[in-house]
Amino acid sequence: MSKEPSDFHTFTGYRLTSSQELTPAMEDYLEMIYRLYHQQVKIRIGDLSRHLNVQPSSTTKIVQRLKQFGYVDFEKYGEITLTDKGMSEGKYLLYRHEILHHFLCVLNHSNDELEQVEKIEHFMDRKTILQIEKLTLFLENHHDYDQ
Repeated sequence: MSKEPSDFHTFTGYRLTSSQELTPAMEDYLEMIYRLYHQQVKIRIGDLSRHLNVQPSSTTKIVQRLKQFGYVDFEKYGEITLTDKGMSEGKYLLYRHEILHHFLCVLNHSNDELEQVEKIEHFMDRKTILQIEKLTLFLENHHDYDQ
C-alpha cells in the first residue's frame, strides 16, 4: 500500500505527532536508573552523571523532568528512587535495549553492538521489539543461517 505524499513527515514531524512523553534522552536516563537500581546502588546525581558520561547539571535537568512526569522521586542532593511508573517503564527500556543488542549481535556475528543499539533503540515501538525478539530466536535456531 502506497502512502500519499501528505502522509510523510520528517523525523521531527513524527516526533511531534507522537503521544510519547519521554524523549530519547529521558529514556536513556531512566534506563540507567533502572540498571543501577537492580545493582542495589544508591543513585545520586553525580553517580548517574558518571555512568552516562554527562555533566551533573544536565543530569539534574533530566531527573527533574522524570520527576515531573512521575517516573522518579528526587530531592536536591538526595537519592533518586523509581516510582512504580518508573519501575515499569525502566524494565521495558532495559528489555528493549537487551533485545536489540542481542539481535544485532546475532545478525552481525559479534559480541558488542552497544553503539548501534544506543543510536536506534528510541525509534522502535513495542510491537516491533516483540517481533525482533521472535526473529532473533528464529535466526539463532536456524542452522542454515550463515555469515
